[in-house]
Amino acid sequence: MVDVILPCLNEAEALPWVLSRLPAGYRAIVADNGSTDGSALIAAEYGARVVTVPRRGFGAAAHAGLEASSADVVCFLDADATLDPRQLPRVVNPVLAGTSDLVLGRRRPVSAAAWPLHARWGNAVLAHRLRRRCGVPLRDLGPMRAARRVDLLGLGLADRRFGYPLEMVLAAAAAGWRVEEIDVDYLPRAEGSRSKVTGTWLGTVRAVRDMSRVLSG
Repeated sequence: MVDVILPCLNEAEALPWVLSRLPAGYRAIVADNGSTDGSALIAAEYGARVVTVPRRGFGAAAHAGLEASSADVVCFLDADATLDPRQLPRVVNPVLAGTSDLVLGRRRPVSAAAWPLHARWGNAVLAHRLRRRCGVPLRDLGPMRAARRVDLLGLGLADRRFGYPLEMVLAAAAAGWRVEEIDVDYLPRAEGSRSKVTGTWLGTVRAVRDMSRVLSG
C-alpha cells in the first residue's frame, strides 16, 4: 500500500476525477485546509481518509497528511486535477526499487493553457537557484513526488507555507539523498477551478517569496 497525500482547499470540482483514478494499492489522504465547498465530504464519499487541518498554508496541510500516513512509501499530489494519478507509479517505482530516495515528477504541459507563463518563470528561477546551491539535477519543483515516510519525517521540515516543497528538496540534498525527476503530464485545471499559485501573478509571487525565504535560510 502507498499513501497519497492531497493537500486540499476548495477542490470539489476536481476531487471526483482525481480520486477515481488512483491506481490499485494507492490510498488517498485528503488534508483539508479549510474548504468551504464540500471538498471534505466529497473526499470521504470517494473513500479517502480526510484529515482536517485548521492551520492555513500548503505546508501545514501537506505535513499533516504526512503525519497521518502509515504506509512505508508516500506520495504528494495536487488535488486540482492537473496531474494524472494513474502516473503515480512513475515516481513511486524508483523509491520502491531502492534506486532513488526522493523522486519528483517533472511537469510536461499537454497544452499552453496548462502552465501559464508567469508560473513557468517562477518555477524556472527557483529550480536554477536550487541547482546552483546544492547541485540536485532538477528542472522543476514538481508537486507530484514520492519518498519513504519515515525518512521524510526525519528531515524535520518546518515550513508550513509554499516553501514546504522546496525545503523538502533542500533537506533531502543536505542529507545525501538520491534525488531524481521523471516526466509526467501536466494538465489544465478542472473547469471552474483556479490555482492558488499559478492562477494569478500574485499567487506566483507569494510562492516565489516563500521559497526564496527558504533558499536564503
